Parts: sequence; structure tokens; C-alpha cells
Amino acid sequence: MIVDTLRVFVTVAEQSHFSKAGELLNLSQPGVSLHIRNLENELGAKLLHRSSKQVRLTEAGTILYKHAKQILAHFEEANQEIQMLQDEVTGSIHIGASFTIGEYILPSRLAEFANQYPQVKLQVTIGNTEEIIGGVRSNELDIGFIEGQAHENDLIVTPYMKDEMIIVSPANHPLSKIVSVEQSMLQNQVWVLRELGSGTRAFSEHYIQEEEISVKRSYVFNSSQGVKEAVASGLGIAMLSRWIVRKELASGEICELPIRHHHLERQFSIIRHKESSSSMATNVFIQKLLVSRKDK
Repeated sequence: MIVDTLRVFVTVAEQSHFSKAGELLNLSQPGVSLHIRNLENELGAKLLHRSSKQVRLTEAGTILYKHAKQILAHFEEANQEIQMLQDEVTGSIHIGASFTIGEYILPSRLAEFANQYPQVKLQVTIGNTEEIIGGVRSNELDIGFIEGQAHENDLIVTPYMKDEMIIVSPANHPLSKIVSVEQSMLQNQVWVLRELGSGTRAFSEHYIQEEEISVKRSYVFNSSQGVKEAVASGLGIAMLSRWIVRKELASGEICELPIRHHHLERQFSIIRHKESSSSMATNVFIQKLLVSRKDK
């Protein structure tokens, strides 16, 4: 089908690489090359400049890319309308989510959706906020869930839900016995932080800088689970989403430090690429999420 060949061409153009396009499309590199060669033979024009490191569009390729995107978008719209006539949601969704959302919030939502729409194939990639934004911008992900905001002009950002952030400490920390912690008591503490690029790290650093808190020493982990375990082991204090530490707070493994006159919140957001056509499965999934959010 010509649509399949156009999809291969568009993916190669956007990835600037045959192998990367093949990985995304589950095709071998020779299979990708065959699609491109057949398309060039059909049009009688060279579409790509090939080199050992990357490929670039020719003038003819640039023209075809613009029209191919429109053709694929129209085909997807037609497919959605036909599926709606049959009252059946099918297709696939590649979802990206930052760690807090992907590990603590998304699984239950996905289970509900999969139970209602078993014909939809779901794939989830979990990374930090910067990685998820990059995946959506490069069209490797159909939809992304991030902590905080995205300011890139090529993204559609939809607020999803609020997330309460709290400061936690080891159970035996001196501040854990205080009913209401003053800001000044956070001075010269040891902090456990997420890695750069993490939404949790960005929120923590903003709070520390805004409140002019002096950090005695800091340790960095590339997962919230690592931060949580480090705090429980007595390494220092940390700022984490309440979603992440609910069980540990209930069991007494770690303690919440209630900061006087402060209620800390951040925004969870859904992001999509402006120029990507959303499948019916993706649109239904987002609609279900936003409706369930209102019901809670």
C-alpha cells in the first residue's frame, strides 16, 4: 500500500537515518531501503541524499515530505471515521511518561482503558521530563505525560492534574519530631535530589533557590525510587510527590516534614506534537483520562 511506503519515507526524513526509522517501524534496514527505492522509481526522482552518518532530503524529497504528511493525516482521519462507523477503537499508542506519572499514576489508568478497548496496542516508555519532551518532539512518542510545563512552540500542552509535593525525611531525623517546620530549620541540611532533566529536580531546585535555602551537601539519584530509598536509609531529606511516598509514610519508614504556611503543588501535563495527526485510539485515550480526572 502506498500509505505504508509514504509512512516509511516520512519516518526516514524525520529521523535522518535509515536504521533509526527501521527501529521505529519494526522494519529491517534493507526493508526501509526497498520502500525508498520503489518510491524514487515510481516518481522518477531522487528523494534523499545518503551518507554514512545521516540522510538529507533533496529538493524533490522536501516537496514530497510536505504532501506525504498531509496524505497520511487525511488517511488517518478517514480510518478514524470508518472505525467510528463500526463503533470499534483499534490501533496502537506509544505513550511516554515521566517517572512519577509512569510508575504511580498511569498503570491503573492504562488497565481501565485496556479493559474497555482490548483491540488497542499500548506501549509505554518511562523517562525524565526532558526525555519525554524530546520523544514527543521527534515523533517517537504519540503522547507524553510530564511534570511541570513544556514551553516548546511545536507542542500542544494540556493540563492534566495537580500533584502535591512534600518534603520527607528519615524516620529518625531531628526534624521528624517537629509538628510544624519553619523554613529556617531547612538551612544547612543534606538533600537527596533527582538528576538534571527531571521535573522533580527542577521543582526542588526552584523551591530551594526561591526560599534561599543553603544546602550543606547533596546526593543525586536518577529515579524517585532511589531517592526514596536513600531517604529511608538516613542519607538526607528530599522533596517528592506524595504519590511516590504514600506507602512509606503509612508504614513509618519515612516522615513528612510539614512546612508552615506552605502548600506545594506542581502541574502534570499531557503533551502532543502540533504537526502529528492523532489516531482515534489516542484521542479516545486522552478523552477518557480528562473525564476520569474530573470525576475524582
